[in-house]
Amino acid sequence: MPFLDAIDRALQAFASFVWGPPLLVLLVGGGLALLIYSRGRPYRHLGHSIGLLSGRYDDPNDPGQVNHGQALSTALSGTLGLGNIAGVAIAITAGGPGAIFWMWITALVGVATKFYTATLAVMFRGRDANGELQGGPMYVIREGLGKHWTPLAMLFAVAGLCGMLPVFQSNQTTQLLRESFAEPMGWVAPGGSLLFDFAIGLLIAIASAYVIAGRIQRIGKFSARIVPGMVLFYLVMTLIVIASFWEQVPAAFALIFSDAFNGQAITGGALGTVITIGVSRGAFSNEAGIGTESLAHGAAKTREPVREGVVAMLGPIVDTLLICTCTALVILLTGAWQQGEGVAGVTLTAQAFSQVFGQLGPILLLFMVFPLAFSTIVTCWYYGMKCYVFLFGGRWQGLYTGLYMVLIVLGAVASLSAVNSIIIGMYAVMAIPTMVSTLLLARHVNRAAHDYFTRMEMTQRDGVEVSR
Repeated sequence: MPFLDAIDRALQAFASFVWGPPLLVLLVGGGLALLIYSRGRPYRHLGHSIGLLSGRYDDPNDPGQVNHGQALSTALSGTLGLGNIAGVAIAITAGGPGAIFWMWITALVGVATKFYTATLAVMFRGRDANGELQGGPMYVIREGLGKHWTPLAMLFAVAGLCGMLPVFQSNQTTQLLRESFAEPMGWVAPGGSLLFDFAIGLLIAIASAYVIAGRIQRIGKFSARIVPGMVLFYLVMTLIVIASFWEQVPAAFALIFSDAFNGQAITGGALGTVITIGVSRGAFSNEAGIGTESLAHGAAKTREPVREGVVAMLGPIVDTLLICTCTALVILLTGAWQQGEGVAGVTLTAQAFSQVFGQLGPILLLFMVFPLAFSTIVTCWYYGMKCYVFLFGGRWQGLYTGLYMVLIVLGAVASLSAVNSIIIGMYAVMAIPTMVSTLLLARHVNRAAHDYFTRMEMTQRDGVEVSR
């Protein structure tokens, strides 16, 4: 329909505009500035995150709602899954192999960004309309910068409501389920079935409602159980594929590096397109500088904000440097990115796995994607609800949840292009208040980090653990 086509084009134009050079400078340049400003000190203490995740420093009496491990799992569940599978495929299709290099850059500087944003999320927690202690960019702005900065906080919350829509996850999960099971088994004709997509979306919505009923505590426990196992399962899958093409691995890396600076693998060879797509998909993948991860890390049980910052640093490493790289290698090594003309998203990744696993490939991929996509959906509800309560108070929360369930169903039958444009565009808008507030408040993090790491080094030297 011409009207829908016009809306689709308008949304694409909006996403392209907000992801222009100014935002790329803010995200990558801001992250690089934070890395330099910290003098790389957080990177040197990355190993401390393992001790924090083991529970050695947990205290049930600390303020917050979930422990360090559950906070990280919740944050990862919001990024792992389709962002690493469909997102990487979209990046390679639209920007060529070189886009992966720029995804790596966002991850490397994103380690520093996440340290600062997560630390601030705990340091400047505030009370919501229900009197509960909350963390996130809107509370960081209000509590850290002052109430006269409230419009910036509201900008994040409004963008968060739109950017946390569940439609992308619902859309791609339904597509993979239809193409992996329904079409091969003759349940639906090739090309899709509106009734089948609607039914799957409805089932996802019902299951989501059950987990959502337990709020962040149940979401945290669910994510802590699902995320580690699915990550390990996916790594095994990808390593089998990589091992099958091990002789071509150096050439695949060489292609990523060379194309990152000439863009010859995409039509027209536009280097700016490669960089823009790589940075935007990298930000969508690991969410460093976007602010969504702060909504999860801000719920951590701790009196030491720096601890949650150290834990959060693992996010870009696991998400982009590890999982996204594995996905990219699978797509490049199998040649699926050159053979699947007109194919995008999760379907392209499924075709790549089919090169090694045959018809079992998409099924194995679905086994990993479905739990992670589901966990992303319930995590995004939590993020969106925090934005909703910040904007509208505690009234009509049930209305928001009901609308969220409806959007899960609609997402299953929506256009991927329109869905992708809305979410990518809103992610860009969220990055503005997040990065501006982080850069303005970075000095507080540096002082807290100096104090914490000094105490940690002194107590370790004396053979005593940092106080709880």
